Amino acid sequence: MSDLRVRFAPSPTGYLHIGGARTALFNYLLAQQQSGTFVLRIEDTDVARSTQESVDAILDAMDWLGLTCDEGPFYQSDRSELYKEKIEQLLAEGKAYRCYCTQEELDAKREAALASGGKPKYDGTCRTRTDQPEQPYVVRFRLPNDEGVTHFNDRIKGGISIRHQELDDLILQRSDGTPTYNLVVVIDDAEMGINLVVRGDDHINNTPRQILLYEALGYQVPEFAHVPMILGADKKRLSKRHGATSVMAYQAMGYLPEALVNYLVRLGWSYGDEEIFSMDELIEKFSLNNVGKSAGVFNPEKLLWLNAHYIKTGDASRLAALLTEFLEAKGIVPSEGPDLVAVVESLRERASTLVEMADGAAFYFFDELAYDEKAHNKFLTEGHRALLSGICEQLRECSGFDEADLEAAFAKVMERFSLKFGKVAQPLRVALTGGTASPSIYDVLKVLGKERSLYRIERALTVLV
Repeated sequence: MSDLRVRFAPSPTGYLHIGGARTALFNYLLAQQQSGTFVLRIEDTDVARSTQESVDAILDAMDWLGLTCDEGPFYQSDRSELYKEKIEQLLAEGKAYRCYCTQEELDAKREAALASGGKPKYDGTCRTRTDQPEQPYVVRFRLPNDEGVTHFNDRIKGGISIRHQELDDLILQRSDGTPTYNLVVVIDDAEMGINLVVRGDDHINNTPRQILLYEALGYQVPEFAHVPMILGADKKRLSKRHGATSVMAYQAMGYLPEALVNYLVRLGWSYGDEEIFSMDELIEKFSLNNVGKSAGVFNPEKLLWLNAHYIKTGDASRLAALLTEFLEAKGIVPSEGPDLVAVVESLRERASTLVEMADGAAFYFFDELAYDEKAHNKFLTEGHRALLSGICEQLRECSGFDEADLEAAFAKVMERFSLKFGKVAQPLRVALTGGTASPSIYDVLKVLGKERSLYRIERALTVLV
C-alpha cells in the first residue's frame, strides 16, 4: 500500500451526474494504480436537500460503474460534534469571530460597495466586536494578512496565486448552527488523511480559502488537482438540455458500464491516439499528467459508438444476463423463448444499446407475430404459397439445423424454383420475424430452431393475401 489517499465526496441532493462520475473515476484509478486508498464520503450537511433516495442512487451508480471504495461511505451528518469542536477552537484562538450583521445590513453593505466601485465583500464590521448580544449570529473566518497571497501548485492547472484582497471573511457556521461546506470539507479531508484532492475545477475559487483554513486549524495542506468541466456541444455547462446527465439514466437506456467508463475517462484524458481501454488498462496507464486543462465536450454519438463496440466484443453470456431485464420490461419472459446467448450472438452486430437489442430480439419470443403491413402485403401473398410450402418441406427434411444443413436446403429450394437467394430469403424472413429487417436468415433459423421455424412458416401460410 502507498500513502496516497484520495476521496470522492458527492452531495446526496440528486442522482450521480456524469461529471461527478468522472471525478470519482479519476480518483479510483489513481488509488488502484498506486495501491493507495479511495475514500467515499457523503456530504449530507444540507439537511433540507439531502435524501436517502439520492444516497442510494449515488451508491448504485458507483457500484454499476465498478468504482468500489476502500473506506466508507462516511457521512458528514455523523460528524457534527467534530465540526462544532473545531469552530470553538477557531473562536478561542481568535481565528474566527461571531458576526451579528443582519441580512438587510449585509445587502446594504454590498450595494454600497458596488456603488463605490469596490468588491461586494464583507467589510469586517464585527471583527473587533467583543459583546455577545442575544441575537442570531454566524461565525466568520478571520482572514489573516489582508495584503497576503495564497499560492498552490495544481497538479493539472499548474501554479495558481490568489491575493487575499480578493477574499473575504467567509462564513464557517450559519445562524442556525450548521457548518458550511468550506469548513467541513477541510476538516473531513484532513481528519481522513486525504493528501490529494482531485475534484472539478468549479472548486478552484474555494481552494485558497480552504488552504487558509487548513493552516488555521494546524492541518497539513494536501495537493490539489482540478479536473476541467464537461460541456455540451454548445460549449455551455452540461445539463439536461444536452441529454441525459445521470449515470443510471444511461444504464436504463441500455449502455454498458465499461462503455461509459471508457468514454468518461477520455473526456479530458488521453493516451496517444488510443480510444478503447479496459479498466485494467486504465489503471495501468492513467496519469494526471495527461489530463488536459481545457473543458471536455460531451459527444453522445461517440459514447454510442463505444457502446456498440463493447456489445460487439463483450462476453455473450454476460450480455444475455443483462438483456434479460430489458426483455422483461417489454413483457417478454426470456426463459420461454430460444437460448438467450444465441439471441445475443445473432443481434450484437446490429445493436448499439441493450434497448435496441431487446427491440430487435422481440420477434424471437412471440410466435403469434404481428406482421408489418407493407411487408405482409408484398411478401406473404398467394403468389408465395408454393415457395413457402417448398421451403417448409425442405426444412422439415433436414436431419440437422446447422448452417451447412440450411445452406443445402436453400440450394435445393433455389434450384427447384429457379430463384436467387434474396428472392427465397425475404418472404421467409417476413414469415419468421414479421418484417423485412432481421439478422441473417440462417441465424434466425438456427436461433428459432426447427420446431419454431416450421410453426411460423405454417402460420404464415394461413394468412396469405
